[in-house]
This record gives sequence, structure tokens and C-alpha cells, in this order.
Amino acid sequence: MSVDADHEATEPDFGAWVASRGPALQRFAYLVTGNNSDAPDLVQDALTRALPRWESLAASGTAEAYVKRSIVNGSISGWRKRRRLVLVEDVEPMATRHEPGPEERDADEAWALVQTLPSNQRAAVVLRFYEDLSFAQIATVLDCAEATARSHVHRALAKLRERLNEGVDNE
Repeated sequence: MSVDADHEATEPDFGAWVASRGPALQRFAYLVTGNNSDAPDLVQDALTRALPRWESLAASGTAEAYVKRSIVNGSISGWRKRRRLVLVEDVEPMATRHEPGPEERDADEAWALVQTLPSNQRAAVVLRFYEDLSFAQIATVLDCAEATARSHVHRALAKLRERLNEGVDNE
């Protein structure tokens, strides 16, 4: 993760903060987008937007929430652009040497279900269960009321429960 050379960090700790939080931000971006190739770009864009505001973000303690919200916004914008495209079905991946066990298959299936959720619900689920944030913290990151954050998580879990029940009924 690099910072544009034309910008000097207004706080000397910006680089240190990026170095320490960068891997977690990459994971967060991947979990929000479900796409390894978009995640680094989203993180870089979010950090580029944070740099000019770094002094006030660092002083107020809102740097992480600001960067995560930028990642979520970027993901939603990208999703809106891509949904207009007609997608060709993915080519079935080549067989790998590793045969996943039942737990890994269950985790993959659960993650595939999470990926079908609307962006804000998916982000809320990731923040709640992967990042282990409180509803107040989720509301800060998603820039919404705490009740809305609760609603996103509740609706997402209801959809996941419904889809899981559909899968059980079909077996």
C-alpha cells in the first residue's frame, strides 16, 4: 500500500497507521466486495481520500471508521456500475489437489450466501460478525442510525435463515 508521493502526510503517524491497519483493511475490503482484485483498489482509494484529512481524522479518532465507510461506499458504487453489465456464467474452476472437508464446504456455502445479500446488509454482517463491532460502531462506519445498523443485521440474518431453510427443504 503506497501513498501518493505528491502528498506529504500531515501527521507523521499516517504511514505507521497504514502499515499496522493495512492488512485488516484489505481483509475488510475483500469481505465487503467478495473480490480479491477490487479490494486493494478500494483500500488505496479510501486511503487517498483520508490523507488530506488525516490530521482531523487522527485527532478525532475516526480514521478507521472514515476509511471503512469509504471502502463500503466504493464497493456500492462499483456494484451499481457492474449490475448493468450482462455477466457470463463463471467457467467451472479446475479441480484442485485439495479436497475441502465438510467444515470448509459449509463455510464456503455460508460465505456464498452472504455474498448474495445487498451491499449494506453484507457490510453490516461483516462488521458485526467478522470485525466484532457493536451496533453503535457499525452505525458509525455505515454512517447511519444505530437502529438502522440493527435493522441491516436483522434483515440479513433473516434472509440467510430463509435461504438456508430453502436449501434444507430442497434436499
